[in-house]
Amino acid sequence: MTAESIIRGRLVAGLGAMGMVPVSEQIDSLVGFLALMQRWGKAYNLTAIREMAEGVDLHLLDSLTVSPFLAGSRMLDVGTGAGLPGIPLAILHPERQFVLLDSSAKKIRFVRHVIMELGLVNVEAIAVRVEDYRGETGFDRVLARAFASLAEIRSMVGHLLAPGGRILALKGRYPQDELDALTDAVDLRVHPLAIPGLGVDRHLIDFEVG
Repeated sequence: MTAESIIRGRLVAGLGAMGMVPVSEQIDSLVGFLALMQRWGKAYNLTAIREMAEGVDLHLLDSLTVSPFLAGSRMLDVGTGAGLPGIPLAILHPERQFVLLDSSAKKIRFVRHVIMELGLVNVEAIAVRVEDYRGETGFDRVLARAFASLAEIRSMVGHLLAPGGRILALKGRYPQDELDALTDAVDLRVHPLAIPGLGVDRHLIDFEVG
């Protein structure tokens, strides 16, 4: 077996364990995204993860654990960095539109390169601090992965939500202190997440803004 076939097999198995059965073109795009991250990672300071297999688990599958919680048509990914979780989610959800924000112009240059290379027509990447973002509002879901505290996320992005929109914040260990400081969340839900084959703590904090 080639190295690429091993990576593809690991990805397909992981997605299957999560209840996802993407088409082959989507697998091609996910593997292509990971390869671009590996190729450009050092020059663009994208990630400390250098092994493709580890990237399948901690970049792709980790990002896609939020997939079942998406709803609506317009998604905003704040502090996207190398395009996580926005790019993997956009690949698996071509019917939805994704706006990816990051304050690093270098990282957004990389994300735009990915968008062009993979032909992703449902993704826009913008180099801006989320506090300064003056684009369209009315997002159905705002995603944040390793970005800021829950209270900070709420204060920075709450006004960008559509009516009934929700913030989806990906966290590691159960963030009790952050939850205690989040005083105006509505219908707050905490979802434990599992990356197949890895015994790591992951939680999705899912809430509306009061």
